[in-house]
Amino acid sequence: MSWIGGKKALRDTILPMFPLYYERYIEVFGGGGWILFAKPPGNDFEVYNDFNGLLVNLYRCVRDKPRELMEKLQYVLNSREDFELVRDSLARDSPASDVQKAAWFYQLIRFSYASSLDSFGSQPHDMRANFPLIEQAHRRLAKVVVENKDFEKLIRQYDRPVSFFYCDPPYHATESYYKNVGEAGFTEEDHVRLRDLLLGIQGKFLLSYNDDEFIRELYDAPEIQILSTTRINNIKQRYDPNSQFAELLIGNYDLGERARCEPSQMTLFDYGQKTENDYTEDAL
Repeated sequence: MSWIGGKKALRDTILPMFPLYYERYIEVFGGGGWILFAKPPGNDFEVYNDFNGLLVNLYRCVRDKPRELMEKLQYVLNSREDFELVRDSLARDSPASDVQKAAWFYQLIRFSYASSLDSFGSQPHDMRANFPLIEQAHRRLAKVVVENKDFEKLIRQYDRPVSFFYCDPPYHATESYYKNVGEAGFTEEDHVRLRDLLLGIQGKFLLSYNDDEFIRELYDAPEIQILSTTRINNIKQRYDPNSQFAELLIGNYDLGERARCEPSQMTLFDYGQKTENDYTEDAL
């Protein structure tokens, strides 16, 4: 589903950069879950986390109560009045059931402008057309642990030498776009706190960020790889279809090890092996 900062445009670049071996996959800033859902399920232990409690509640209901959720969504109205009523109910922290809150929140995502959650999109949309997607997500999430923790508590809890953390935090200088990330939002101190934590973990991490001088300096450290890539700039796409948005991929391991792996080598997952030329083209 559409979500601020979603990685739909970069998933085919990010997945080949996963390490060759790990036993725990932890998605620290889960958001729309584009990487988790693109990642083939295997024998690893998977964790989805987000600090947004409404989003986490939605994922838990998709995993555990899909039928009840779809029943609540079956007759929702695509109207401004209904949208505003639902938005205001969630803002007041309604005592409604977890399934009702999940249905309301999904309604906001689907009917809001650009998934902003606050303004009505005024676009036709058949909610029941999403039901097959909910069923698929339900099956994919069946064994996924869904958490609602601050990133520091989560990483410390799941850190092991065999852990792999994919982190997609709010981008530097764009933090105000993200909803429900704490009373003060995601601050510059949080970016530093994340860096200090990641540089000391036992496991491996892959981090996606906007290409920003502050971030480059923050991760200018021994044994840290920083790669540049680009994606289509969705905001400017309407009037400049070729506009690109510069991104960084940062890790504490060899980000090219999977791309250089021979096709016959045994790995935990098979994403389809690539040559170094393919890897370079993806990064460009």
